[in-house]
Amino acid sequence: MLQTHTMSLADIVAQNLLTSRNKKNLTQAALAKKAKVSVSYVSMLERGARTPPLDTLEVLAKALAVSPLDLLQGPSKATKVPPRARR
Repeated sequence: MLQTHTMSLADIVAQNLLTSRNKKNLTQAALAKKAKVSVSYVSMLERGARTPPLDTLEVLAKALAVSPLDLLQGPSKATKVPPRARR
């Protein structure tokens, strides 16, 4: 039986933040400095351990030169995303 995996908002933001940061060739430290947040906070966001408030999401999006919506949008149905291991 095929199971579908619904990603949580924290997982969606985590995946999109990590992907966007890697596309810009930024380290977590560089993104943290641009967004004026701590490196540990960026790490927690990228692991899905935290979900940022909207104002922080906007700051992160600006630091990455993407739309805040880009960080919130889940994968399309055509995109296969393996379920993340639960912590």
